[in-house]
Amino acid sequence: MQDLEQLKQWIGRSESAVDYVTVPAIHRLAATLDRDDPIPKVGDPLPYGWHLILFPRVVRHSQLGADGHPERGDFLPPVPLPRRLFAGRRVRFYDMLRIGDEVQRVSTIKDVSIKQGRAGKLVLVSLTTEISSFRGLAIKEEHDIIYRPEPDPAAPPAPPQPAPGNPVWSRIVTPDPVMLFRFSALCFNGHRIHYDQPYVTGTEGYPGVVIPGSLHTLLAIETARANTSKSLRYHSIEWRNVRPLFVDRKISLCGEPASDGKSSKLWVLDDQNALALSVKTELL
Repeated sequence: MQDLEQLKQWIGRSESAVDYVTVPAIHRLAATLDRDDPIPKVGDPLPYGWHLILFPRVVRHSQLGADGHPERGDFLPPVPLPRRLFAGRRVRFYDMLRIGDEVQRVSTIKDVSIKQGRAGKLVLVSLTTEISSFRGLAIKEEHDIIYRPEPDPAAPPAPPQPAPGNPVWSRIVTPDPVMLFRFSALCFNGHRIHYDQPYVTGTEGYPGVVIPGSLHTLLAIETARANTSKSLRYHSIEWRNVRPLFVDRKISLCGEPASDGKSSKLWVLDDQNALALSVKTELL
């Protein structure tokens, strides 16, 4: 416990980065999401949520850990727990990013807390991130990362959670290895659970390759866009990852707009109809 308490020394640390919203990257993301969009032009607004492919962590190959992630202890604290879960984000939009923008990001570790979970001690790292263009602040995020011990193979699985609403629209997609490869390449994401079948089943203990959370979040947001006749202008999007999803298994992308048209609930179900992702949106 004392070693974990020392991780609180990382609270307040910040890092900054610069990236560019480029025509090729956005064109490739549209193709990965199976959208029949024209080639984007400089000045076009970036669709909501597509900033998730910006600002990948770039380190030398020798600085990667065994799981394909950058080694811990530079910006993020060196949590001595093997499993890392990106639990959710709360995103508020202040301005649209646009194709051609140079964008700046400043991320700060807001809190490091130690909790007791079903499998033992957990460490929750909370980040705040601000993304700006030359026009000013565009996006502000709060982001939670959970570190946990290896699961007990004898422990019963967590009971599935029900869908948060009654779908007004739904779509079934089966992400395959090619979709995952193209998305991970766009995000410069080397995490082995998203492509390395022997590693993910033998070392991590999952039943198959894991779909990146950002990918099925974008698929859910795009389902809302495809089912709305007017141009959506989001005030905020909040999502929570509930359980992992696996490649070559169908997922259900569902949505239920509020009766006043000012908000909506989106969610993703796995192939057993268990809740995997829950999204709340508020419109301007």
